Amino acid sequence: MRNTRRLLLVASILAAALMFSAITAFGKDKVFSRPRAFNAKTYPAHETHDDEKVSIAADPYDMPEKTVGTFTVDYKKEGFLPIFLVLTNDGDGAVSLADMKVTLVTRKRSKVGPADPDDIFRRISKQTMRGDEPQRPFPLPKKKSTTISKEARDEVKDSQFMARAVEPHGNQSGFLFFDVGDIDSPLAGAKLVVTGLTDSNGHELFYFEIPMEKYLSYQPVK
Repeated sequence: MRNTRRLLLVASILAAALMFSAITAFGKDKVFSRPRAFNAKTYPAHETHDDEKVSIAADPYDMPEKTVGTFTVDYKKEGFLPIFLVLTNDGDGAVSLADMKVTLVTRKRSKVGPADPDDIFRRISKQTMRGDEPQRPFPLPKKKSTTISKEARDEVKDSQFMARAVEPHGNQSGFLFFDVGDIDSPLAGAKLVVTGLTDSNGHELFYFEIPMEKYLSYQPVK
């Protein structure tokens, strides 16, 4: 009897340990994971200025196979299109991004700038009640929650493109979020226009115009 109790106790401890490990692992998965940035020339949608030795790539995160494992928030559901912006400087001097401006120009010539973090916070915090809560004797009107989790808030902040310069022979990357909730197929016929970059002598680089059709038509080599 005593041995049986011991075995049951050991089994209970092992089960608890396994459950704790599973919960811990699950929790670790629910955090933002920044993608690794490669040379901008390697992305389907990019533009390179050979004379200025600068390349810029735009990698939209519009499909579940890309967003799962990267984000915890469903930005597409909230009307946002995350674009992973990668800048590569193959030159010997730094490139300043202090005055950089990025605009998504749709096929109908609508111009959409990156959303501010506060705009994103307001959008993702406006979630109604699910509707499957326990019924009350006197039903109350559905209320909107104005709370946002710390994880979601940190994700929005940590994912933003924040670089002010690209060092010689280096990369800089980060996400920009575009409000495309009212635009059907926002990438079709669209282009990402980047202006305001300057070289180490203060001369402005020629603007970049990245056709997003290159991303949509890309077929990976099998």
